[in-house]
Parts: sequence; structure tokens; C-alpha cells
Amino acid sequence: MRYCFLVDMSLPSGVKRFVIWDFAKKQILASGLVSHGCGQMPWSGMWSKDKPVFSNADGSHCTPLGKYRIDGRAYSNWGIHVKYYLAGLESTNSNALKRQVVFHSWEAVSEEEVYPNGTPEGWGCPAISNNTMKIADALIRKQKGHMLIWIYS
Repeated sequence: MRYCFLVDMSLPSGVKRFVIWDFAKKQILASGLVSHGCGQMPWSGMWSKDKPVFSNADGSHCTPLGKYRIDGRAYSNWGIHVKYYLAGLESTNSNALKRQVVFHSWEAVSEEEVYPNGTPEGWGCPAISNNTMKIADALIRKQKGHMLIWIYS
């Protein structure tokens, strides 16, 4: 495995907390904003920009923490119309496939940091900007075998 994606949810959603790590060069290849779930608040707001709530429960609209294997590529209604299924590898994210927590881009996610504002919140998917997804998609398609995304706080 040459690349992996890391998401540090302990950072406010208005800063670049998504990174693409290059193991060969031992450096960050790219970074960007990433959304998290809105929980019980209205979708597309910035209610929990500094303190997200995490859950693996179906219907929670929260992002589940943990390590995921990035699986099949499919059409998305959002962003650049590409999504990847996420297979949760831990008890904290074991419902990701069932909940349809997927990795995709979203027009509402800015290319630049917006702090002290936040990134709009969705229903639990880690959504990134369109340009960042173009980079991520190319790397996923190029890499042999599965890629890992680790969402932690």
C-alpha cells in the first residue's frame, strides 16, 4: 500500500483535517476539508463544527470512527459523481456499509479553509471537496489492492 487517507476529527471542520499520506515519500501528498455527520441537528448546517458527535448506530446521522477499507467505486449524486463504499474494520464502524456511509465529494465542501466557520454537515459520510476527490479518486484507481481510510478523534 502506497497511500492512505487520514481524517483527524479532533480538529474543527473549518480546517484541513483530511490528508492523503504517501508512505513512499513519508509526507502529506494533499489535504483538504472534510464533512462529518449532523447527528440530531438539521442536515447541511454547521452545528457541531468544533465538537462532532460520533456513532455507529443506524439512523444516528453521525460519522462512525475507525479504520475502513475503501471498496467498490460507484456513481454518486454528489460532487464529481463518484463514491466509494466503506467497509468498517472495527466495532466502532461495523455498520458503515449497512448505513451507506460512503466516501464522496460534495459541492458544499470548500477548497480552502473556512475557519472559524465550519464545513456543512451531512448524514455521516466523510465528504471532501470536488478537487480533493479528483486527486483521491486517481490514487485509489491507481493503487493495487485496497486503500485504507482512518477516521479518528
